[in-house]
Amino acid sequence: ASQVVKVFGEDGACRSLEASAGTTARQLCETLVRRTRALHDHSWALVELHQHLALERCLEDHESVVEVQSSWAPGADSRFVFRKNFAKYELFKSNASLFPEVMVSSCLEANKSMAHSELIQNFLNSGSCPEVQGFLQLREAGRKVWKRFHFSLRRSGLYYSTKGTSKDPRHLQYFADLTESNIYYVTQGKKLYGTPTEFGFCIKPHKVRSGVKGLKLLCSEDEQSRSCWMAAFRLFKYGMQLYRNYQQAQARLSQPPWIGPTPLVSVPSPPQPLARGDPPVTPHSLQRSVSDNALVAMDFSGCTGRVIENPSEVLTAALEEAQAWRKKTTHRYSLPAACHSSPLSAAIHRTQPWFHGRISREDTQQLIGRQGLVDGVFLVRESQRNPKGFVLSLCHLQRIKHYLILP
Repeated sequence: ASQVVKVFGEDGACRSLEASAGTTARQLCETLVRRTRALHDHSWALVELHQHLALERCLEDHESVVEVQSSWAPGADSRFVFRKNFAKYELFKSNASLFPEVMVSSCLEANKSMAHSELIQNFLNSGSCPEVQGFLQLREAGRKVWKRFHFSLRRSGLYYSTKGTSKDPRHLQYFADLTESNIYYVTQGKKLYGTPTEFGFCIKPHKVRSGVKGLKLLCSEDEQSRSCWMAAFRLFKYGMQLYRNYQQAQARLSQPPWIGPTPLVSVPSPPQPLARGDPPVTPHSLQRSVSDNALVAMDFSGCTGRVIENPSEVLTAALEEAQAWRKKTTHRYSLPAACHSSPLSAAIHRTQPWFHGRISREDTQQLIGRQGLVDGVFLVRESQRNPKGFVLSLCHLQRIKHYLILP
């Protein structure tokens, strides 16, 4: 039997879709990409959000949407959100930075011939590595007291030592099961749970449907540590299935996005919330949906416009147009401030998807964090302290940095 699934966009708009028991998160995302006419890539994700608990996680591509929705308590403030998550497959792209050597040292010591970069492949082949270890702060059940313990994550579960860093079975306390739990980001940890740092996460057993009771709350020292624990949890829980999801996503990207003889070339439309090095082409808006349009590529270089049907020609035309635009605007931007320039050139940044107006520093942190802390994600905003300045906010080494730009 089918169920109605409500999915919210970043603008707060809600779409209702009918989903069968076998409908996966990936299938629902593809349906939403078509309906919103968004640019197709594997960064789109369905996020499970429990607002009353300040918990959120990105559903894996193979998960049943109906099954996840059925696990929510009736009347709970839970919802699905459709948005991009650039960090979704980072563990297969840059595992060396995601898994610091200090957290997998015992694994490397046991396999002297294995390079750090081979950790993931070795795990997928043998299922025996890596073992993630390190200090985390744990909130005691029923209390707002946090204590520091040394944890070890293995295929059999998550353990902490009651005696320093000892791994003696007598000192290891079983803490959480991987197969019967999911791992979530804690988005308002200090406010709701009194976390010692902003890098909280939570292991939520399937049997816990609502309320704080039963939640296993943890806190790491920095974002890299939190990302490592959460990525390892996903990898240990799903194993090869996670890698298959990644391979299938890559294969889908290599397929033509059009159907029929005339290819349609989609471009990002209002607003791309963040950019990752791609040339921006559309108006911005923090609140609007990430994508609303699909456009036909056209050539206006002659007397009349024509639809471009050859994808290679589309790329050539785009490069020529970009070069022409640079030549056209070079002198304009080099003029002194006192000179009068074209209103279009003076405000051209406002038409770009990476420009976010007077968004605050705090909102910027949240926005970049929601997209996944992946190197290269950036936005530009107006400076609130300097009326003539701008601020470049970007993610580097899983940290958000802000740089003032003065004209």
